[in-house]
Amino acid sequence: MEGRNPKLMVDTARAMTNEEIAAAAAYFSALTPRSAIKVLESTNAPKTQVVDWHLAVASTAGTEPLGRRIIEVPGDLEQFERRDGRSRWVAYVPVASVQRGQKLVTSGDGKTVPCSTCHGPLLKGVSPIPGIAGRSPSYLIRQLYDFRAGVRAGAGSALMKPIVANLSVDDMISLAAYAASLDP
Repeated sequence: MEGRNPKLMVDTARAMTNEEIAAAAAYFSALTPRSAIKVLESTNAPKTQVVDWHLAVASTAGTEPLGRRIIEVPGDLEQFERRDGRSRWVAYVPVASVQRGQKLVTSGDGKTVPCSTCHGPLLKGVSPIPGIAGRSPSYLIRQLYDFRAGVRAGAGSALMKPIVANLSVDDMISLAAYAASLDP
């Protein structure tokens, strides 16, 4: 795609020495993650359009009903398109979904096992269980669907399938909204 050069990155990575790779790994693993998602509960979301390969706020002003969806858009389209690592996203989620998600995460609400049982009390993961706090809600919903459909093939996939079996679309939206609202 225009403006993107994966070959440059591949060539740069291939030219790195083992010492440079170790130094980069040490540096990045010492960083404290910050949330890249701002979760906003709303009945409406900005009108959106597809720009290149992602969704963005439409150039025409206005809003549309959110309904039973999550809309994720870059907070600053130009910054995101420059691949600025400080770029943030805004996730518009249905009203009360964060609170409902918190209930599902902490108690299971009679439908599932509390997420915190395996992912930890703050959903930051417990080795080898990955952290889900601060993740993209769209990503989380895709994973929940894939677990339920049995198309995930990772080591924990078989364990997740019965855990998500009784979750409705609204449950998945709420879980994703709550997890995304947390600091990673």
